Amino acid sequence: MPPMRFAISIPQFYGDGEFDPGAFREYFARIEQLGFDSAWTQESILGASPQLGPLETMTYAATCTQRLRLGCAVFVSTLHTPAHLAKGIATLDQLSGGRIDVGVGSGGRNRPFAAFGISGDRYAARFAEGVALMKALWTQPRVTFDGEFWQLTDAAMEPKPVQKPHPPIWFGASGESALRRAARLGDGFFGAGSTPTAVFAEQVPVVRAALTEARRDPARFPIAKRLYIAVDDDVARGRRRMNDAMERVYGRRVPEIEAAAVAGTPADCAAEVAKAAQAGAELILFTTMFDQAEQAERLAAEVIPRLG
Repeated sequence: MPPMRFAISIPQFYGDGEFDPGAFREYFARIEQLGFDSAWTQESILGASPQLGPLETMTYAATCTQRLRLGCAVFVSTLHTPAHLAKGIATLDQLSGGRIDVGVGSGGRNRPFAAFGISGDRYAARFAEGVALMKALWTQPRVTFDGEFWQLTDAAMEPKPVQKPHPPIWFGASGESALRRAARLGDGFFGAGSTPTAVFAEQVPVVRAALTEARRDPARFPIAKRLYIAVDDDVARGRRRMNDAMERVYGRRVPEIEAAAVAGTPADCAAEVAKAAQAGAELILFTTMFDQAEQAERLAAEVIPRLG
C-alpha cells in the first residue's frame, strides 16, 4: 500500500441565507488541528443543488486557515476564459501564501457550452490550449500566444503565483485519451468521486504507462481519489443519507454514483479507503455530504487510525 495523505472537503452546499461564517471558521480551525493535509472544493456552476462557487469559497477558507493547502477538484476550465481563471488563481495563491492546488477537467462533451457563449466543438483541444495559456501567463514575463481559441501579443499578468513555476495542476480524467493527456500535461491525476474504485484501479495503470512513455518520474506525479463518504454505525441509515445527498447534488438518482460512494461503520469505511489506496491513491479526499464537522471528527478518530 502506498503512503497516504488525507484531505477533506470544504463545505459549500448552502441554500440562500444558510451560510454560517462562525461555524465555517470553527470547522477549519478544527480540521487543521486534526491534521488533514488539504481541503478541496468542487465546481458546479449551473444546477438546482445550492453550491457556493469554488474560487470564492477557497478565498474565504484561506482567511480561516494557516497551513492547510486548498484546492478545487475540479474547475471545468473549458467554461472559463484562461486569462480570468489564471488571474483569480494567481491572486488566491498570493493571498494564501502559496497554498493553492488547481484541479482542471474538460467537463466532457455534454456540458452546456452555449450557456457560456462557446461552442462544444473541439472541447478537448480548447481544454488543452487553455491550460497551456494559463501556464504561460503564470510563468512568462510577457506572453505572445497564437492559439486556435485565444491570441495574445506581448501581454503581461502580474503578480505571478507564489508557487514556482506555478501551483500544482491536477487533472481530472476518465477516458483513456484524457488519462494520457493528464500524464503529459498535468502535475497529478485526481480520480472522480463518481468513479467506482474498481474503475479507478483500471485508470491508474494507464496514467503510469503514459508517464513512462513521456519519460516523466512517477514519484513526482501524485495520484488522488475523491471518496464520497459517510461514517455511520447504522449502515442502512448512512447509506440512505448518502443516497439522498447524491440525489440532491445530481438532481436525480444515479445508481452507479451511489455505488461509488462509501457509507458504513468506521471499519467498513476504512476497508473501502484501503481499496482505493491499494489501487494507487496516494491522497484520499474525503467528501462528506452532511454533518461535516461531526464526520471530520469520526474520520480522524475512527477511520484514519485503522489505515496506519
